[in-house]
Amino acid sequence: MNPISLFCILAGVTLNAGAQLLLKAGTNAVGHFEFTRANILPIAFRLATQPPIIGGVACYVISLAVWIVGLSRVDVSIAYPMLSLGYVVNAFAAWYLFGEVLSVQKLVGIGVILVGVVIVARG
Repeated sequence: MNPISLFCILAGVTLNAGAQLLLKAGTNAVGHFEFTRANILPIAFRLATQPPIIGGVACYVISLAVWIVGLSRVDVSIAYPMLSLGYVVNAFAAWYLFGEVLSVQKLVGIGVILVGVVIVARG
């Protein structure tokens, strides 16, 4: 994989991970909610007007464009497994930003993901 292709794939993964983090920040700002007939429109409006949610959607749109460019350069059998790196990024970012727990089990899983990505990328 050449440097430009690698950049496109990693940028797509990073933007996708960033989108997830922004969506989580937006839902944290709104708080726990249940969709009911009575509150579906107010909750939808409140979510749609949260700056982090808007940013997350923007990251998804940009990541889609970058991902398409990456897929035009890299076999999908190599590119798609790279998306699992998003879990690695999000696990550490969620620990740092939101205080989520990084248990030994999660860390072992992250290690397995990283080994798998390396194996697939070299194949």
